[in-house]
Amino acid sequence: MTEQILEIRNVSKRFVKRLDVAGKIAARLGADVAEETVHAVDGVDLSIAKGEVVGLVGESGCGKSTLGRVVAGIHAATEGQVHYKGQDIATMSGAQKRAATLAVQMIFQDPFASLNPRMRVEDIIGEAPRMHGLAKGTSVSSYVDEVMLKVGLDPSLKRRYPHQFSGGQRQRIGIARALAVKPEFLVCDEAIAALDVSIQAQVLNLFMDLREEFDLTYLFISHDLSVVEHIADRVVIMYLGRVVESAPTEQLFENPVHPYTQALLAEAPRLDQRKRDFAPIKGEIPSPLHPPSGCHFHPRCPIATDRCKSERPVLEQLAEGRIAACHHPQKLAELPD
Repeated sequence: MTEQILEIRNVSKRFVKRLDVAGKIAARLGADVAEETVHAVDGVDLSIAKGEVVGLVGESGCGKSTLGRVVAGIHAATEGQVHYKGQDIATMSGAQKRAATLAVQMIFQDPFASLNPRMRVEDIIGEAPRMHGLAKGTSVSSYVDEVMLKVGLDPSLKRRYPHQFSGGQRQRIGIARALAVKPEFLVCDEAIAALDVSIQAQVLNLFMDLREEFDLTYLFISHDLSVVEHIADRVVIMYLGRVVESAPTEQLFENPVHPYTQALLAEAPRLDQRKRDFAPIKGEIPSPLHPPSGCHFHPRCPIATDRCKSERPVLEQLAEGRIAACHHPQKLAELPD
């Protein structure tokens, strides 16, 4: 059985906007004001095997970036547990938690905003290894050179600042910073979305090369289905904070089961569908402040019933490696035994 490097169990993340002093006074005087709660992630279960590349896909606002930050330890889960190599991170000792924190690193979408503009590249990459004892004294400089070479950067440029690099080079600096602490798991949050198409291909190839060289595991967050199809072993579809379907990449693209997955794939641009009129998914994604009852997708679903409006569907296994949360999963007859 393949080792599960990371397991997310019933994880939820909510952000609460508290009332300020004026709001509290207004509420006491009878004004219709109250605290607002954003339900960013809602009861997600997810397991990722060692060496696997899992693509996490969904519309903007579905909670995929928030889930990535919970996995990376940037946000604490409001509810649920995150297990790293079978251990709940929240119950780990100090030393164990530091090791787990170093082992799971994040690469952010904006390669400029995520880098300190006042720090030179050698300090951006070398700070964490120095602080955690991976490199000491004069060896830090040579360690930075080694990491920069692995991501395709010229070490002679390490005294420069981030604004002196192109977008693709800045993203490589971000990747180098993550690699510098020798992680085992990388959370890539739209890591190529801000780059030109030609540069995207180079960075994707870099990710695949690093996976082979360092035996890395990826949670690859993206809204671009073509990118996910290229890089991922398995695809997880999120909608309004919940996982609605998960399957091996080839199976999911050939035979989507959940209506939301079908709608996403139907509107993905393909060369063999040039003469088809564009028809977006009906309606807009509801607000996470007031998510719909039952199945979150029911206001936009073409096959929704009264049951969908009142009862939340649970993730069920439909075939080997395939799960979906739908009261009426489609194309079941086409699924392999």
